[in-house]
Amino acid sequence: MGLVPRLGLTLPLVGRVPQLRRLQAALDDAEHGRGRGALLAGDAGVGKTRLLKEVTSEAARRGCLVLTGQCLDVDEGGLPYLPFTEALGALAASDDPDVLDALAAWPALSTLVPQLWVAPSGRQRPGRSAASEQDVRRVRTEHDLGQLRLFDAVLGVLDALARTRPVVLALEDVHWADGATRDLLSFLMGRLGGRRLLVLASYRAEEVHRRHPLRPLLAELVRSAAVERVDVPPLSDDEARAFLTALAESPLPPDTLDQLVRRCEGNPFFAEELVAAGASGDNMPDGLADVLLTRLDQLSPRTRGVLRAVAVASTRVADTAVAEVSGVGELDVEDALREAVHHHVLVVERGGYRFRHALLREAVYHDLLPGERSRMHAAYAARIAALPPSRGSDARLAYHSLRCRDLPTALAALLRAAEEAEELGAPGSALRHVEEALEIWDVVPVERRPPDRSETTLLLSASELAARSGEPERAIAFAREATRRMDHSPAVRQAAIWRRLAEALMTLEGTYDEAVDAIDRAWALVSDGEPTTEQAWVFATRAQVLRGVGRLDDAETSARAAADAAKAAGADAPHAAALTIQGVLADVRGDVETARELLMQAEREAQAVDALDVELRAGYYRALSYDDRAELPDALRLYRHTAKRASESGLTWSPLGLSARTRLLALRYTIGDWPDEAEQDRPESGVSDLVTAILQSTWLHLLVARGRFDDAERMLDLLYPEDGDRRGVDLWVVAAVAAGGAELALWRGEYRRAVDAVVDGMERVQRILADGLLNVRLGALGIEACAAWAADARRRRDADGAETAVETGRGLWDQVQRTVEKGVPRSGTLGPEGRAWLARARAAAEDLGGVRDAALWDEAVGAFGFGAVYEQALCRRYLAQALLDAGEHERAADALAASHEVARRLGARPLREAVEDLARRARIELPGARPRRDVVNPLTARERAVLEHVADGLTNRQVGERLFISEKTVSVHLSRAMAKLGANRRAEAVAIAYDRGLLTPESEAEGR
Repeated sequence: MGLVPRLGLTLPLVGRVPQLRRLQAALDDAEHGRGRGALLAGDAGVGKTRLLKEVTSEAARRGCLVLTGQCLDVDEGGLPYLPFTEALGALAASDDPDVLDALAAWPALSTLVPQLWVAPSGRQRPGRSAASEQDVRRVRTEHDLGQLRLFDAVLGVLDALARTRPVVLALEDVHWADGATRDLLSFLMGRLGGRRLLVLASYRAEEVHRRHPLRPLLAELVRSAAVERVDVPPLSDDEARAFLTALAESPLPPDTLDQLVRRCEGNPFFAEELVAAGASGDNMPDGLADVLLTRLDQLSPRTRGVLRAVAVASTRVADTAVAEVSGVGELDVEDALREAVHHHVLVVERGGYRFRHALLREAVYHDLLPGERSRMHAAYAARIAALPPSRGSDARLAYHSLRCRDLPTALAALLRAAEEAEELGAPGSALRHVEEALEIWDVVPVERRPPDRSETTLLLSASELAARSGEPERAIAFAREATRRMDHSPAVRQAAIWRRLAEALMTLEGTYDEAVDAIDRAWALVSDGEPTTEQAWVFATRAQVLRGVGRLDDAETSARAAADAAKAAGADAPHAAALTIQGVLADVRGDVETARELLMQAEREAQAVDALDVELRAGYYRALSYDDRAELPDALRLYRHTAKRASESGLTWSPLGLSARTRLLALRYTIGDWPDEAEQDRPESGVSDLVTAILQSTWLHLLVARGRFDDAERMLDLLYPEDGDRRGVDLWVVAAVAAGGAELALWRGEYRRAVDAVVDGMERVQRILADGLLNVRLGALGIEACAAWAADARRRRDADGAETAVETGRGLWDQVQRTVEKGVPRSGTLGPEGRAWLARARAAAEDLGGVRDAALWDEAVGAFGFGAVYEQALCRRYLAQALLDAGEHERAADALAASHEVARRLGARPLREAVEDLARRARIELPGARPRRDVVNPLTARERAVLEHVADGLTNRQVGERLFISEKTVSVHLSRAMAKLGANRRAEAVAIAYDRGLLTPESEAEGR
């Protein structure tokens, strides 16, 4: 991985909110004189120490006295009282008189910690003088009175210390505690009432088996109302993902991150070890393997042998299977399994056994000799083959057959397992089985291969499954490979292969020309033949491809031919596909009623014959018909329906399933129904980088609008790295990155960067789609950035900069107009969203001259009234500025109030702050406006005066002459002003001061 991991204990605590709250509540009780005890239970490495550190650190911040001790794993049952010796021994170096007084009152404590001995003649620092022989004999005599005196001494000193401030005693790893330590812990936990004392004890739950000596004590302690057990479970997948991301100093690729999440199973220690070792695949750090295997040393040899058989099984396994494979008798196997369960190595699950943690199984498995593994895998395979078929049995048979090198058996089992997975709606699993079958195809003798399969059929299947699994690039790769291996295939089979390649190529922008070539090859093979199912599919796919490249008349002809061929051949699925493309083409013509009827009919026909891909395509384009005309409630309903159908049928990551979800999110952003981050889709393992990029890009606008600029910047770096492969093949990723990057830069006042993002994005959209109306939106954002850039340059008396900004903005406006002229659909009009962005671009273009046109911005506000709540609020902000310039104070106040209400409701922090700043400068009161720290000018009068002259374009020497101060003093005041404003340059300080209302341009003052 090439990562430098950070130590987990140094990272902010991830998760653990319920546990931390319970412990904080216990600390609160202890502070108020209600003594409490808490037992932290969890697996090794799960984070008990980290949680204790968080609680004890908070206790220390509150002024509590924190004492800590730890038990050690010592062969002879542990050292007596070791954690108490360690905890109280820390008091030896104390200079606190209260501590010394408390110790002096309990000389019996020297039994635990000799350096705590205090001479009775007066208070002395422990350990500074040696005890006399007589004193030592006296102390030893007191100790001989028994444990009770010692226990009283420990409780007494803790009670005395707690009178001055609360005391927290934290004991770790009490599963290793000796009998004396357990007795003293029991004594303290039973006498907590009325004391400002919190006793925390942690232990490994998996170590405390049924016969463990700590088990009866735990059962006794939790019966007390003052003591509670706090379980520390593994981290959830989301928490583990956050922990791993924080742990690695450089970003983890999504696939690697998912793999680490799966392998560590929520255990932070395992996560640290895997990241530290750069472990991937099935590799395991030697140190981690040694730690895990050491746990098994306490088990009997017979039990360890049985565990090896369970490890080879990989999944949950029955005791009869273990007995058969391990060669151990059934009664002996039961005893061994019982011991493994009691020691929390195995867990019982649905009548079988599995390892408590997958990494422990990996450690045991990799510790086997090669011959042992092969023999046991062969035994499992033989047993599975002898049993009646059941769900998943073919996958298990393939797994064991592959590992004992019985490849003919493995090949047949893999193909059956792929069919089963596909039927269950798991295309990703089916793809993995087909890929494994392809890997061993050439090695299996011809006579042992399934007679109804060929390599090309497997490649076609792999291509379709890859597309459905969210791996479009691999879908293309498999289809291309199939075209290279079809020399002797019948014409119909060749047509099917070329058609599959065309379908795969249509999922990516930038490959349309190749898709046309592929479908033309398929069409040439079947166009003159009798109507067949394959001919109907080829015609329908050809219509779809031609529509994608703008050859609409040819697409119409091919779609009608597809419907005719499908009817003649009695092929329902391709007929539904033909109706779908006919509906899409009718929608392009503007015949909306016909389009929706055809798409609805196609959806019904496809559902009737279980043609899921066709059903999803018809459903998606029906939703898109409403979306394009801003009939947003219907569009949302249909996108949700299509996304749900995709999820139910296992096609969540298929092109249409993905498109439905991304458009659904885009519409929710538009209408102001912003989802929480918890709703964000997380790609499954194996989903391609492109699909991951599409999912991430849909959230970019939300991050920017919510003011999470650092998160948005990180996402931009992932989607569009400066020195790497830019994931810009997909049109929506290109548009989202350009628009999101421009919005981010615009809010940050980085106007040139915003313009650069727009120009680059428009060029890339143009290359992908010649008449890309997406460029209307990008152009509007770019023109806005140019207007802000020009205004900033004018404030700084930078005439050249202002001229460059204006020229750039006018060039973008010209480009937007050309895009509209070329890209108007056959219906002859732009849709509501296109008209709104065009109005916004026109208003922003007028701003380039430095005078805002309120009428144009009012028109833009109205144009976004189709339901684009956030964009309309943004336009109202600009409208308010234009109205203030025109002296229409009341209308400006109404516009600001409306924009502010939306920003508050959505949590759009940048917009809310911008509106509040503008209202403050205009002396307008906004309902619900938050008080801002920068309402009070942080600049001194002299710093403000210096900035005002800098804004006029004066040098430090000229400013000094105007203010009658030295040039050096001007530099000092300017540096202080820049530091207060967080600016790195003079011009940036001036711009920030204007944006925050600390400096007011003369034009704005006159307008008010």
